[in-house]
Amino acid sequence: MRAFQIVASGAPLSQADLPDPEPDRHEVVVTIEAAGICRSDVHYKSGTRPVPSLPLVPGHEVAGVVRAIGDDVDTHRIGDRVCLHYLVTCGACNACRRGAEQFCDSGQMIGLDRQGGYAESITIPARNAHHIPDGVSTEAAAVMMCSTATSLHALRRGRAGPGATVAVFGSGGLGMSAIQLAQAMNVDAVLAIDTNPTKLATAAALGATPIDGSGDVVSAVRAASSGGVDVGLELVGSAPLMAKVVASLAPGGRAVAVGITDSEFGLDPYRDLIRSESEILGAADHLATEIDELLTLAEQGIIDVGRLVTRRVPFELAEVNAALDRLEGFGDDVRSVIVPVEAPG
Repeated sequence: MRAFQIVASGAPLSQADLPDPEPDRHEVVVTIEAAGICRSDVHYKSGTRPVPSLPLVPGHEVAGVVRAIGDDVDTHRIGDRVCLHYLVTCGACNACRRGAEQFCDSGQMIGLDRQGGYAESITIPARNAHHIPDGVSTEAAAVMMCSTATSLHALRRGRAGPGATVAVFGSGGLGMSAIQLAQAMNVDAVLAIDTNPTKLATAAALGATPIDGSGDVVSAVRAASSGGVDVGLELVGSAPLMAKVVASLAPGGRAVAVGITDSEFGLDPYRDLIRSESEILGAADHLATEIDELLTLAEQGIIDVGRLVTRRVPFELAEVNAALDRLEGFGDDVRSVIVPVEAPG
């Protein structure tokens, strides 16, 4: 099968011909019909976030159709549409038993620790393949596997809910999902911060208050929220931006770090924490149970992730590399999704 690999940090992806995957007893093989392009993939490609080994097939927002099943699989049938929970875990260690599967002793992430979705097919444990409801597109389901699920987990970490004001710092794929999810949680208001006018316009269309991130962000956020926000999500992966999130909090507010960065940000314990009883939290990945919850929200029309897919990228090497470059340069696309090349008609 064809696959695109990271072969060296900072280099474009390369094409490889890999063996067609076959399922083990508890696995399914999925023909990939949609693979979201996430900023994490940019970090892996650039080396900002080191990967365990190269070459690596990236891609962790994956959905498609089951084409083969293992002998012990009775939960899926060939032809089922599925989206893939990207954390492959043991289910038996202490972390898994206490509901913190992101910290599984032997956990692996597709597109980082094992083959990802920039390929024609993939093998995955059957329990990681979630059935896509009829009313949800395959492309939307793929995007939900990271940007939407991670946003939900981050909002939960920040304890967003009725009465809260939420600021979304970075209005890309995660940010646009966070806007919709925060509204579904019945928060009082959502602020969307970005430097890209096109993304700010999209955020406003979703019901958020847009704030130009190229100016005095902290003052603008505080003015728009009557003194500070209750929950601030840093979704870009910028240490200076994380400092602005903390400075934008109301007393008792929660700043949630989500974006990947290899830098540190300064902190004054009295000014930033003690005086206002603020909290700084990390949000790592998400849980399998949150995926099923999201699929239900999408099926019911409470969230519409499909509208966040602003570019469909053919499964061609040059096209995928160009999409990664656009994302690295903070282009206009909210979420790009790799789709199979249509056969000539």
